[in-house]
Amino acid sequence: MSTSERRVMLITGASSGIGAATARAAVRSGIHVALLARRKESLDALVAELGPERALALACDASDFEQQDQAIQATVAHFGGLDIAFANAGMGLSTPGTEKGDPKEWRRLIEINVLGVLWTAKLVLPHLRVRTGHFLMTSSVAGRTSHKGSIYGASKWFVHGFGLNLAEEMATWGGRCTTLSPGMVDTAFFDTPKPTKLKPEDIAEAAMFAIHSPQRANVREIFVVPTY
Repeated sequence: MSTSERRVMLITGASSGIGAATARAAVRSGIHVALLARRKESLDALVAELGPERALALACDASDFEQQDQAIQATVAHFGGLDIAFANAGMGLSTPGTEKGDPKEWRRLIEINVLGVLWTAKLVLPHLRVRTGHFLMTSSVAGRTSHKGSIYGASKWFVHGFGLNLAEEMATWGGRCTTLSPGMVDTAFFDTPKPTKLKPEDIAEAAMFAIHSPQRANVREIFVVPTY
């Protein structure tokens, strides 16, 4: 496959869970991937699994604008361009609610769940425009429903709203934008396993559906919840 033909996808929060599952699904479908996360050892292990000719590991804190900028520039330099970006990095809170919540933890949450998504979008859009590309982001069922005092939920309401607005912006030049809104997924996000709930692979397949839909079809949101 020539440089001009291959598709390149950048994924934040790629070291585990939905991000890692999406990287695997993307590589299976012929897409090359740039993997961004703070845990370099985990990224290196994933690259070894996927193949260094298909995957690139870039240690990066998604909440840091300069680190993301450097990682995105490295991606474009390595692969020759960028077709798809997936702003997937995010976090939850150890102490829920407003009255009992931890303001320091809120700040970190906003930095990664809100600003991190904005940084990714801001930095990749010029590259996606060149290839009439696709931007995806991970929201949550918590961004579509009300939960008592949930600061996490409020951050995902932002992602939901931003996704709708960004889709309108990208449509002006033919780009596509998809917001993934999963219910409970069995990942390390939770302290205890959730074996009856969604798997990361379920969300990865939803992402692939949006990505591989014909260019004429912009799948703007995918809302996936457990069957039971």
